[in-house]
Amino acid sequence: MSDMMKLYDEKCNKLLVDPEIRFAGIVDKDGNLVTGGFKKGLTPYEGDETRLQSFLEFVSKASIRTEFDESLGPINYLAARRDKAVLVSFPFPITKILLLISAEPTANIESLAKKVVEIFTDVS
Repeated sequence: MSDMMKLYDEKCNKLLVDPEIRFAGIVDKDGNLVTGGFKKGLTPYEGDETRLQSFLEFVSKASIRTEFDESLGPINYLAARRDKAVLVSFPFPITKILLLISAEPTANIESLAKKVVEIFTDVS
């Protein structure tokens, strides 16, 4: 694992300390999980690796789209609130990867986004 991926893994683990966060992982441009994952001892709702992989591919493609960047600015994050979970993705456009978070449905998306920015901009 590269030094950058080790750093991302550490930051994902910091996010997983939050009781509402179920999953924090870095996904590459092809939708493959490269580091991070589910909170230890947690059973994913998806249960089916094929469906999870398809979802990762969809989020990856949606998050790196740039056709409205010039008029609206770049995507800061994409969020979806579902009955069983909140899903938030944060694109890292330069490296073509993204951070994907899955949290409990009670999670406040704005608070979650603020926490992610704090952790991922902290250089320590």
